[in-house]
Amino acid sequence: MKKNILIIGAGPAGLTAGYELLKQGYEVTILEASSEIGGISRTVNHNGNRMDIGGHRFFSKIEKVNKWWHEILGDDFLTRSRKSRILYQRKFYDYPVSLNQNTIKNLGFAKIFKIGLSYLKSLVIKKEEKNLEDFFINRFGQELYETFFKDYTEKVWGVPCTQIDALFGHQRIKGLSIIKVLAHGLKKLFVKDKLSKTETSLIEEFLYPKYGPGQLWETAAQKIIENGGKIVFEENVTKVLYENNKIKSVLTFSNKEYECDILLSSMAVKDLIQSLGEEVPTEIKEIGYNLEYRDFITVGLLVDNIKIQNLDDNWIYIQEPDVKIGRLQVFNNWSPYLVNDSSKVWLGLEYFCQENDEMWNTDKDEFISFAIEEMQKLGFVDKDEVIDSVQIKVKKAYPSYFGTYIMFDEVKGYLNKFDNLYCIGRNGQHRYNNMDHSMMTSFEAVGAIAKDGSKDRLWNVNTEKEYHENK
Repeated sequence: MKKNILIIGAGPAGLTAGYELLKQGYEVTILEASSEIGGISRTVNHNGNRMDIGGHRFFSKIEKVNKWWHEILGDDFLTRSRKSRILYQRKFYDYPVSLNQNTIKNLGFAKIFKIGLSYLKSLVIKKEEKNLEDFFINRFGQELYETFFKDYTEKVWGVPCTQIDALFGHQRIKGLSIIKVLAHGLKKLFVKDKLSKTETSLIEEFLYPKYGPGQLWETAAQKIIENGGKIVFEENVTKVLYENNKIKSVLTFSNKEYECDILLSSMAVKDLIQSLGEEVPTEIKEIGYNLEYRDFITVGLLVDNIKIQNLDDNWIYIQEPDVKIGRLQVFNNWSPYLVNDSSKVWLGLEYFCQENDEMWNTDKDEFISFAIEEMQKLGFVDKDEVIDSVQIKVKKAYPSYFGTYIMFDEVKGYLNKFDNLYCIGRNGQHRYNNMDHSMMTSFEAVGAIAKDGSKDRLWNVNTEKEYHENK
């Protein structure tokens, strides 16, 4: 008999799992709370101009992921040059920071000397890595950490680095260090490095779908439907029904019930714990309820002219304390197909916030006006040059490594008691994975379903301290 598999969420993890399960002959239904495909990896179309929410470089050292992307989208990818910079004290620096003429000129020899001494000290005196600040200082030294990492990281997360688990650094930056940055710079002069041997934060080229990441996930959704799968939109799961540690069905906000033999969940762990009802132990409920997330607002601005010359960046990290914007995307540089009129510049202004805080609750038009004023203050645009604008909000964009996260293993242990429940994806595992690792959780879940049901490999995705892209 075919097993009936229910998947919560039509983001990268849910769609990857659905596609793979259909190939193995399972019956698949995907429940998506919104009316959109792709989750945070979707592409928003506003008046013919496309927005990549969060920015997604298609690069992975996982060959299975690379093959899957091409299986879905064929060769409809562009090869793009990677360029990111940091704006600090109104001056631009390469990202990752490199010791070049521009850096020396901007910082000055005295600052460079202090950074060097601080780094040498970090090589001799290692801190116990109790938090993210310790992680940064051990790899870059106190001075470089305070110059280029501290303020931006705290703007993203809204808490001091001393309150963020060091595991975040291992999963997002992994092997990157000053030595590797310098070695990479020298190697570029003599050798064409293979991507598979390059730290992910140092890659200089990546693939990108012509019409943004949403093109991939919309195509995957079409293939799922063509192969007999179902995707039901605007079905928000509110309750998971179970008996003897076995999931039986889920109820949705629309009072519909969906039965299943197996449940794959990419919904936020916080919401999943709540949906399991009153039988959940009090301690697990409290940990789940107090898991924290960082939310996200993007403002799209279409402008006639940009005042900054040679703005060929994918995005710019705004490390300036007098503005709230965290990053700036230039969609033209991701793909020319994202912009309806090539004579215009299409910008994405990214703000990190908390749901229902002051930024989140600000009136849309008022917030857009505020964002335009920040762009003018930073010297990127004149407000009179803005032709069109839009605001996009994303809830639970980034699972946070503080709050009750330190006790997350207890939640994981509880969820693993449900024999036919598999937690996949970024929010499904409360882990700040990039797209490729989110997909890998799905591959591992599908493999476990087909074999012995073991969840060890599923939860071990991206726990190795080898590589990961730092955004």
